[in-house]
Amino acid sequence: MDAYCAEIRKLEGQFYDIEYHHVVRDQNQLTDHLSKLGSSRAAIPPGVFVQDLLVPSIKEDKKVPPAEQLVLTVSSSTADWREQFIKYLTSAEVPTDKTETERLIHRSKHYVLVDGN
Repeated sequence: MDAYCAEIRKLEGQFYDIEYHHVVRDQNQLTDHLSKLGSSRAAIPPGVFVQDLLVPSIKEDKKVPPAEQLVLTVSSSTADWREQFIKYLTSAEVPTDKTETERLIHRSKHYVLVDGN
């Protein structure tokens, strides 16, 4: 869909004005009916013409991004996400922030310690 929007943006300069109209689904029943026919592979009613698009109607750029952009660094966190729950469940230790405390108390109801684990 982004590629189609980009093509429209390229053509905007060749027209005096472009208007986009949102049609409420309740007022677009014919199109809704046709899309249901297409998705269910039902018989096509007489007077409706079908054109199967076997290739995209726009040309997409097949640029391969440089290797530097493909590398994703994930910071390794030494703190275990379970630590705060374990502290709260064993010693009722809570964070100093009131919002974090409420969040911890609410979420800790989903966890149970079994033999200290």
